[in-house]
Amino acid sequence: MFPLNAWVKDETLIYNKTLSKCDSLKLLSEAPPRGIIVCDDTGFLDDQMDVIDSVTNLAGAIFASTDPSRFDLESMSCPGVLISTTELDTVIDYIKSSDNPTATIKFQQTVTGKEVASSVADYTSRGPSPNCPAVLKPDVMAPGSLVLASWIPNGYTATVGTNTLLSSEGFHLISGTSMACPHASGVAALLRGAHREWSHAAIRSAMMTTANELDSSMMAIKDVGRNFTAASPLAMGAGHVVPNKAMDPGLVYDAAPQDYVSLLCSMNFTRNQIMTITRSNGYDCSESSSLDLNYPSFVAFYDKNVTTGVMLTHRFRRVVTNVGGAGARYEVKVVAPEGVKVTVWPKSLAFEKKNEQRDYNVEIVYPSDGKGRVLYGSIVWVEESGKHAVRSPIVVAPTSAGK
Repeated sequence: MFPLNAWVKDETLIYNKTLSKCDSLKLLSEAPPRGIIVCDDTGFLDDQMDVIDSVTNLAGAIFASTDPSRFDLESMSCPGVLISTTELDTVIDYIKSSDNPTATIKFQQTVTGKEVASSVADYTSRGPSPNCPAVLKPDVMAPGSLVLASWIPNGYTATVGTNTLLSSEGFHLISGTSMACPHASGVAALLRGAHREWSHAAIRSAMMTTANELDSSMMAIKDVGRNFTAASPLAMGAGHVVPNKAMDPGLVYDAAPQDYVSLLCSMNFTRNQIMTITRSNGYDCSESSSLDLNYPSFVAFYDKNVTTGVMLTHRFRRVVTNVGGAGARYEVKVVAPEGVKVTVWPKSLAFEKKNEQRDYNVEIVYPSDGKGRVLYGSIVWVEESGKHAVRSPIVVAPTSAGK
């Protein structure tokens, strides 16, 4: 078992094709003492860690992986470092070119301002919704990786070696959508406290239309689970929630209970099923049913079996409510997905007073794509004063997207 050292300093690096599989306790036990073994990426990282945990003669290990999700490790049970395979090649080159290759492993401390944030985690919940793909999901993204969260005080949070369990006084670093959800819920609660008159739909709209689609380097948010390519709205929704901006969104997309009932009616729910959801018999399908919910996003799915290149048309109607100041005027800015024609009319909206409503229409003309690509853009209503920019994502994709 490894000693509880805070760091491993200036120890010899060990690399050879036999030992560096890191899969044999017998072979590793014969390695030079107090060395740092460099392990190849075999695709069995957990198994390698288990073997290293049981070795008593090594000072530590360097592991490698091509799986981006593994870099969100909450703990490591031995003195070790996880690097990419590209970085591994650099380490191996250093070992081969040096007469005395050494390395130091320091205990990880919190460092701010060094890495780009935000990014979409590999484990995130992704759209589209299998039950109702007509409504774009997810809505927004929020912090969820390595969050310092409450934990049962008598439960262990980490291990050292194979049989030493460590507690952390009631806190633990946890990753998951269960960590992102409290952040988003907290923002919604704060908005509810600041704007008592807002509906649930208005609060969600404010969070979505003010979300940030760019990371801290002002580049598109990357998707860790898709090899660090730009994240689509099917992974991040409208973007990373920005609480302060959500306090003053300018315009909101509101929806009443009957609007949701109309959506359920269009999905062929029975009256009893609708009553199970609404818990009221005051709603029915006597009014018009529509999949076009007044939502701050636009999604146009097409059947992947449709002949490639066939032009398809999808139309939407939206109503926005002015929750900003009186005398506001907005102009539309369209960022159309590649190869897609997006038409919005009218192109400007004027509001004489607060809580006034205006409607607009959107037409999306797009070709069916045999490649199954997810195309995306946005519609942004920009206030003439420059104070508000109300952004809604657009997605065009086959029905199998996100799977």
